[in-house]
Amino acid sequence: MIIELKNTTTREVASELLRARRNVGSASGMVLTLLVVSDEDHRDDALQAARASATAHPSRVIVVTYADGTPQLDAQIQVGEGIPGDMLALTMRGELAEHAGSVLLPLLLPDSPTIVWWPHDAPDHPSQDPVGKLADRRITDAASAADPQEALIARARNHTPGDTDLTWTRLTRWRALLAAALDQYPHTVTGALVRSAPDNAPALLLMAWLEERLGVEVKNEECTQAGVSEVRLTTKTGDIVINRGQSDSIALYNVPGQPERKVALRRRPLTDLLTEELQRMDADDVFEAAVGRILKMKDA
Repeated sequence: MIIELKNTTTREVASELLRARRNVGSASGMVLTLLVVSDEDHRDDALQAARASATAHPSRVIVVTYADGTPQLDAQIQVGEGIPGDMLALTMRGELAEHAGSVLLPLLLPDSPTIVWWPHDAPDHPSQDPVGKLADRRITDAASAADPQEALIARARNHTPGDTDLTWTRLTRWRALLAAALDQYPHTVTGALVRSAPDNAPALLLMAWLEERLGVEVKNEECTQAGVSEVRLTTKTGDIVINRGQSDSIALYNVPGQPERKVALRRRPLTDLLTEELQRMDADDVFEAAVGRILKMKDA
């Protein structure tokens, strides 16, 4: 069922949502509210990713778009039709955007976590944003910014427990492989190198994580491949190397004294990244330490 409301109010949206859920017999059991703040150009992609992620985490998904014009709230409500939860698309026009928190508050699920996700243009200080203040966790994506590394540095400077960034989620498999290699080959690392595309935000964050964990300087070498292409950890008896090169799914894994082997290291779609982040409701201390290291690196 899809309901379109023009020039409406929060009260009417809440009332129509309740009526729609009763009409389609939609079951409860939603575990969180996901607020998605997007511009009109990227709204459809964000909505698709949020909807796919809701399959693993039945949610009330509210996509918020700001637009110019006379103050007005337009809404589209979608329930049933195989959707594991509720889908609301809200357009806030004009000065109404300045009161987004007040508009959204009555629509949040009670007694359950609220997560806000900015797929593109995120505020420099997410926890102080009117929508960010409503959330237990705040997800940004520095990689989508015009200057990804500067965006990541800004997030690091204003980090609040509960903040995270999809640049960190993109590194999950890299971090797991590197941790496994260090467990498998427990020799002292004396230096490290990360090869990546220029101005790559995940590369900066990976370097910070390695410096924080290993206590050594990590150098960056730019290359023509997209994203992070190689990590090299130097020890006295040889290098630990994970090299993805130009592949989107496979990397070569080298540990001293053992034959080279192939490991899965695919570039993950947005839906996978978001689904992973929705599994975590507590603050990420390891991420917090890594972004803190970024500030030390830049101040050095």
